[in-house]
Amino acid sequence: MAAARSSRSPRNIETRKKKSRRTAARPPQSRNQGNTAGVRKRLKKMAGKARAAAVAQA
Repeated sequence: MAAARSSRSPRNIETRKKKSRRTAARPPQSRNQGNTAGVRKRLKKMAGKARAAAVAQA
């Protein structure tokens, strides 16, 4: 088995560029998504603030 190439080898850089060109365009995330306790707590807080802002606006 061949030894692993470094992540910054010219061939790997070209591969990364090709992969980045192939990826589908997606809108940027509006909130930090995740499943850890800290992130879930932040999501919950942001959801509450968004809900309160929507009620205040209506």
